[in-house]
Amino acid sequence: MSTGGRAAEGAVGRGLSPGVLAWAAGAGCLHAWSLAVPGLGQPVWGLQLGALGWLVDRLRGVATRDAAQAPAGWVRAAARGALLAWVFATSALAATFWWLFISMHVYGGLAAPLAVAAVGALAGGLALYYALAGAVVSVCFWRFPGMKWSGAALIFAAAWTLAELARGRLLTGFPWGAGGYAHVDGPLAGYAPWLGVYGMGALAAVVATLLAGAIRAGRGGGVGTAVRLLAGVAAVALLPLASPAFTRSAGEMSVALLQGNIEQGEKFEPARGIVDALQWYGERLRDSRASLVVAPETALPLLPEQLPPGYFEALERRFAEGEQAALIGLPLGNPVEGYTNSALGLAPGRAQPYRYDKHHLVPFGEFIPPMFRWFVDLMHIPLGDFRRGPLQASAFEWEGQRLAPNICYEDLFGEELAVRFARADAAPTALVNLSNIAWFGDTVALAQHLQISRLRALELERPMLRATNTGVTAVIDHRGRVQAMLEPLTRGVLEARFDGRVGRTPYARWVAAWGLWPLALVCFGVLLAVALWGCRPRGVA
Repeated sequence: MSTGGRAAEGAVGRGLSPGVLAWAAGAGCLHAWSLAVPGLGQPVWGLQLGALGWLVDRLRGVATRDAAQAPAGWVRAAARGALLAWVFATSALAATFWWLFISMHVYGGLAAPLAVAAVGALAGGLALYYALAGAVVSVCFWRFPGMKWSGAALIFAAAWTLAELARGRLLTGFPWGAGGYAHVDGPLAGYAPWLGVYGMGALAAVVATLLAGAIRAGRGGGVGTAVRLLAGVAAVALLPLASPAFTRSAGEMSVALLQGNIEQGEKFEPARGIVDALQWYGERLRDSRASLVVAPETALPLLPEQLPPGYFEALERRFAEGEQAALIGLPLGNPVEGYTNSALGLAPGRAQPYRYDKHHLVPFGEFIPPMFRWFVDLMHIPLGDFRRGPLQASAFEWEGQRLAPNICYEDLFGEELAVRFARADAAPTALVNLSNIAWFGDTVALAQHLQISRLRALELERPMLRATNTGVTAVIDHRGRVQAMLEPLTRGVLEARFDGRVGRTPYARWVAAWGLWPLALVCFGVLLAVALWGCRPRGVA
């Protein structure tokens, strides 16, 4: 190898020094903090743009033209890009859902070292999707070292979005912390009813790359290039301002959302948590005067036949008359048919209670993946193996509103909620989330879950009513704004009004019809076009 080639190779090697990998881990933490900063409770979307901009700039740095002159240069570029993206993503994911440690160790009884290892293994495993994306991006940069930043933005956004989609859908999916959630309060929020959270994440990757290019060009004296790139950023940010409203009012309704604040360690203790829950929720369900009363996930922690004699019958009588209805979270089923994590709807004039069974179950918490029974046996989590409900669930109709329940982290899957919008005349007018995330203690998980619900409201232009055990219990309007909320980790009743909506957003229409495939195909198309262009003969201009 020539002296110049060795120097270039050394420069690229220094590009992945331990110091740079430490920077990658730090940038990943910034990405996590952009979703909901502890103590602030609000996403700081600029942190994510800075983190992604740093990453794409480094990916371009490790795939230089000099590296391409070395034998198998594309292999080195791919390996370095994969390692850089993997460290970034592993750090981002671990810093996003580190609170899983609490559920496994504090409440599941798993030894602390094993719980730490489990969180790390989950983060590192999911980060492999992003490692592949980093490898693809680096190879593209290696093949086209003089690529404009606008082209780099398309390539990075396409590869990164495919990684996000793979994490959110494959192997049941675990999309907690998808990049789009950082922008609930940012200028990209206007794209939610058009493109959803993954489309917002793709645009965030485009903007981050253009900003990185503008900074790099400005430092190099390319003022004109920097101005053009910043103009592109401004265009992306300002375009949603012209977006119309896609829904209209279906009328208002009063609601009472119950937050019992039952500590998870006591929730299934017969002498403490169960007695406390039955008494407190029973009294609030009896005394509330709102048109709709909502009790959170497993508010009644027993099967109906296990409740004290006459308890459930009294609830049925309470809501069989008058002008009120209730949605109550509780387990249902039997040993023969299996058990479900469910919500029952009680209302006057119904021969049978409305029933919703949770469809998207939590791995290890609500169902046991194949070959992992040994891992679940190490913990002591009650009600850990549920049966899945149908994806296409009917709404709970009451006083002109069509209420669509979803339980706990089901509201991460906007594409599944959108299935209920296939028919405009049957689409929900409001979404109701019943949650118990006491499993994760007093952590940022509460604020993150609130941001997730806000984005669902933006995507579908529907109010989201959140009744949770420990927080955040809130009423969110169809614009994703929190209208009212209870202080987390307190016991109380949130009384408010919400405005149901009719009509469908573009996102609801195309996702109900085709799922997330259109977005995935666009991303595949971008990378395929780059691959075909890269395979052309070297002499072709």
